[in-house]
Amino acid sequence: MEQRKRDQRADRLSGTETGSGSGRAIVIEPYVKRPAARAGFTRGEDATRPPQARLDEAIGLARAIDLTVVESGLVTLNQVRPATYIGTGKVDEIAGLVKSFEAGVVVMDCPVSPVQQRNLEKAWNAKVLDRTGLILEIFGRRARTREGALQVEHAHLTYQKSRLVRSWTHLERQRGGFGFLGGPGETQIETDRRLIEERLTRIDAELDKVKRTRKLHRDSRKRVPYPIVALVGYTNAGKSTLFNRMTQASVLQADMLFATLDPTLRSVDLPHGARIILSDTVGFISELPTMLVAAFRATLEEVIAADVILHVRDVSHADSAAQSYDVEHVLGELGIEAAKDERLIEVWNKIDRLDAEARVRIFNLAERQSAERRPVPVSALSGEGIDRLIAAIETRIAASRLTFDLALDPADGAGLSWLHRHAEVLAKDMREDGRLGVTVRADPAKAARVRAKFAGSETS
Repeated sequence: MEQRKRDQRADRLSGTETGSGSGRAIVIEPYVKRPAARAGFTRGEDATRPPQARLDEAIGLARAIDLTVVESGLVTLNQVRPATYIGTGKVDEIAGLVKSFEAGVVVMDCPVSPVQQRNLEKAWNAKVLDRTGLILEIFGRRARTREGALQVEHAHLTYQKSRLVRSWTHLERQRGGFGFLGGPGETQIETDRRLIEERLTRIDAELDKVKRTRKLHRDSRKRVPYPIVALVGYTNAGKSTLFNRMTQASVLQADMLFATLDPTLRSVDLPHGARIILSDTVGFISELPTMLVAAFRATLEEVIAADVILHVRDVSHADSAAQSYDVEHVLGELGIEAAKDERLIEVWNKIDRLDAEARVRIFNLAERQSAERRPVPVSALSGEGIDRLIAAIETRIAASRLTFDLALDPADGAGLSWLHRHAEVLAKDMREDGRLGVTVRADPAKAARVRAKFAGSETS
């Protein structure tokens, strides 16, 4: 195994002295040099990011659940072995490392089948976590709300359902009746599978309630004329830090993958008087398990319904382009085509980490984009560029909404109150003819209602 040079002090989370919460771990990054026929279980050199970068990310994921990474490295494969994924020689080599480092967990940053997982655990006498299992473990620890816990449990049970191995063989021939007349009873595997199916059915019913509740919340927000601005991006891109900077909130922010999981919404007053609802969502990651995308669809629907989508990117990261591709892929699964959706604004975050030359290059790249697709370089940590971002949000909201002037009777307090509830009142002033001039802005759907209610009051 090709060993990776690493800082021993960096193998623990900040604030964790021993890192023994979940044990000692070895992180392995298998990759196939020559892509084999079974493309679904291979990762070739033509992947979106190099193996070393993937290994670094896997180590970060392991640390996110308080695993102490005692060893890590790359494993080069010519082909995937059906029984153990990696070759027998590498299996024996890693078994020696597990024993010498007294590791209790081996993280395989690849998709491992149930049979491969069982065989490797027997060979290494240690728990084996593949990439999907590791991400599910992180999500399970990060979920704080009832909704988040339900979504994580649903994804976890869906994952576990295919991994019920025959560890209960002593119950396989249990009889279902007396003497020789009864057929074989229900095996333990079948019992476990049935219990999982029953639990999944109950969770589906509860998640349906969550979806209905979220829809009611969205419908109520639609009745209030506040645009929704959703933050999306790769995990650890700085979304929560940006959220805190813009809202003066105190959402957990840390240099850690998936530091926050549950969505948070706050109102923000913009400089020109408009108020928006800012929504912080779960971070994305490469090869995000399909069951997680499905389970978190109720949460991600907040992004689908948003008026403006801020795609936060960590431009200081070496794999920023690959991370952007992964985020756009997940957005595509939600029906949001990043290249064409006019709601999307790219936010190039963490410019404070760039040297002078890199900063100039980033700003030049941004300026060369068209005005409609121009990214906004910012530093959520220092606040640099936040004013440009807010201006871009105001411009995008204004472009998607209609503005018109009304002339009302000054005594029409009910009409003015209705406008405040259903549209965005930008300005009010007394006209020379004694009527009250009101400038309002609304999305096209609500603008039709405003014009219908105040027919004849609109001025040119």
